[in-house]
Amino acid sequence: MIDELLHDTGFLSAAEDAVRAAAAAEVMPRWRQLAAHEVDEKSGPHDLVTVADRQAEIHLTRSLTALLPGSVVVGEEGVHADPSLYAAVRGDAPVWIVDPVDGTRQFVHGDPGFCTLVALARHGELLASWTYAPATNEMAVAVRGGGARLNGAALRAGAPEPGATLRVATAHPDYTTPAQKEALAGLAVEGVDPQPCGSAGLAYLAVARGESEAVAFTWEYAWDHAAGILLVTEAGGAHRTIAGDPFRVTGDNTLPFTAARDEATARRVASLLRAQ
Repeated sequence: MIDELLHDTGFLSAAEDAVRAAAAAEVMPRWRQLAAHEVDEKSGPHDLVTVADRQAEIHLTRSLTALLPGSVVVGEEGVHADPSLYAAVRGDAPVWIVDPVDGTRQFVHGDPGFCTLVALARHGELLASWTYAPATNEMAVAVRGGGARLNGAALRAGAPEPGATLRVATAHPDYTTPAQKEALAGLAVEGVDPQPCGSAGLAYLAVARGESEAVAFTWEYAWDHAAGILLVTEAGGAHRTIAGDPFRVTGDNTLPFTAARDEATARRVASLLRAQ
């Protein structure tokens, strides 16, 4: 059934519509309109959640599970409330992996650099993904074996120019522990330009469209990476952990890992990263 749905333009369009509708109803009306009581801290002052995050995830949970009966949702805010929900990523049911507002700090500050991320997976295999930046009206869609598109136009990451400096997006220092900073320190070499990012989803999109060469991350929460990993892969890119294995959305990866415009770049970046 799932394989058939990947070839069903009606299903894929309905999922895209659901993502757009959630952002239109719950996210954009609150952008640059948040009251102080609508923003909370989770683990610390740099880990924010807003009413938009929570309400958009509720909206998406309702619409996506209705679109695919028997499916479940693993969302960042739902898992924060009940960590046991994360196990569904490794379960038998089709799972929608959701980050309702990726780049919440940017959203809170009124910056357009945030997006909504949705991926559909089953048995750890990524099947389709939607990366939607509502403030700039950019929608990137990837389908397993069907390529990647941005606002309807095909995306091809391509290979970096020979000898070009590699721009590699990494977690912002505010979000990293000392051990994670040490793991990323291997990128501080000639020919590599590490650049802190805000939204992981938009960093993956930059790789898929050839505007950045790679991402390098030290954590593996599925909602941050599932949509982007498939997007980069379907745009012709590759992903590798420091063990040389592809990144697994189900977890237990040897971290850090990278996703890059092509296989050669992925291997080079992975070779520079250090184990945590």
